Amino acid sequence: MLSDRGFVVACCKPSTLTTNALNSVARQGHTLASALKAKYWVKACFLNDAMFSHRIEAFLLFLGDAILLYTALFLMLFLRYGLPFGSQPVVRLHFFPFTIVFIVWLIVFFIAGLYERHTLLFQRRLPQLLLSTLAVNSILAVLLFYFIPSFLITPRANLFIYIGISFVVIFLWRRYGSLVLGAGEKQRAILIGSGPAFQELLHEVNENSRYNVRFVSGTDTHTLSETDVQDDILKRVYEEQVSLVVIDLSDEKVEPASRRLYNLLFSRVRFMDIHTLYEEIFGHVSLSLIQHNWILENVSMSSRTLYDLGKRTMDILFASLLGVLSLPLYLVVYIGIKLDDGGALFVFQERVGQHNKIMKTIKFRTMSRDDAGRADLKVGNKVTRFGAMLRRTRIDELPQLWNVVLGDMSLIGPRPELPSLVKLYEKEIPYYHIRHLLKPGLSGWAQIYHKTPPKGNADTNETSVKLSYDLFYLKHRSFFLDMKIALKTVKVLLSRSGV
Repeated sequence: MLSDRGFVVACCKPSTLTTNALNSVARQGHTLASALKAKYWVKACFLNDAMFSHRIEAFLLFLGDAILLYTALFLMLFLRYGLPFGSQPVVRLHFFPFTIVFIVWLIVFFIAGLYERHTLLFQRRLPQLLLSTLAVNSILAVLLFYFIPSFLITPRANLFIYIGISFVVIFLWRRYGSLVLGAGEKQRAILIGSGPAFQELLHEVNENSRYNVRFVSGTDTHTLSETDVQDDILKRVYEEQVSLVVIDLSDEKVEPASRRLYNLLFSRVRFMDIHTLYEEIFGHVSLSLIQHNWILENVSMSSRTLYDLGKRTMDILFASLLGVLSLPLYLVVYIGIKLDDGGALFVFQERVGQHNKIMKTIKFRTMSRDDAGRADLKVGNKVTRFGAMLRRTRIDELPQLWNVVLGDMSLIGPRPELPSLVKLYEKEIPYYHIRHLLKPGLSGWAQIYHKTPPKGNADTNETSVKLSYDLFYLKHRSFFLDMKIALKTVKVLLSRSGV
């Protein structure tokens, strides 16, 4: 219905739709919620608003990084050779090799997460992330210049001077660039909803200078009656002189107010869906907002022929290639396991796959015996010394590439769970079974962004959070998102984190 990550916004001026069309909607008794869902209404009223757009901010950060990398290069040349260095061949000699280095650096920035949403949580860990990323890039620059002969130059003093300059300018830009990106007049808005998502959005938007909007007030529908909700919304809109209303259209107390809110369209007040705003800012859905109608509207398994065909083709090609390339490693693992405890090389365990079908996954054995993932067989079953290393490096999951080739799994998708845990989670966590509409994957959105994976045999709290990421992927899955997950998986593997 909408493009990826787009906002559902009612933003039409009176001239956008004819008066007859508007009157027709009113006569038919449609509420604002139903009008927003109508295709012709969405096409006419959709606003590609940039106030919360992560993609625009990421592009500006990328552009700033690229400009500053070249700025640092010319500053280094100026310090070394003075002016006018532009007329000397030294510029041409340095330009191409350093451009290759810059491309590698920008890819590392992306993998490290420097183009992620700059939430309050992200900003708190930004200095440490910057320092570690710049350190990695410095090492890569040295390796590229001194171990690739085709670079033609092996700068010593120049390289270290450049690393120092680029370190300073990039750090300052990323540390204080928010003052530039968040500059400008803040749009006045009100937030209407209830529950944890309501409180999270109110705090995040008002405390984070990156957004050019500010909630001047919030209406917590949980504390008001239906009539009071209607009166409070209209009162706040006019008294606070807001231009944007972020609203939970699925709230049962908001539904009766939609007809009165409908008239605000002619006052140039815009409406934004709280669900989509939450996803845009936090990168996962809010389970407190999820209802059956959200599932039906956003998790449709309608035909995506091109995407499904392309993804299956990529699964076969890359899984086969990686599987063949990893075969020599099987011998190393075999020797390691035999020297450690002399047991079997592989274990085959049941997992729940697409459409709740039970499948057999294959992994290198890391436990003293194969317990088939069953809790009753785990007593006395310990991770072997060699198995611990396999788990830390994720090498134990390499054989699952053949599950991908066979079609039981995909390279990208929700991680598969044990049948016993699935039964428990389906009882305890609403809509948990929805994740099984897709093939399970070797890596997924939850694996790279969920920072506190479930611990132990059953962890319903963290599994609920994990589900919020799985549902986000299910709603927004695309070639671009799959490519992003694949690149981010490199960081997960190197940092030994993830779900």
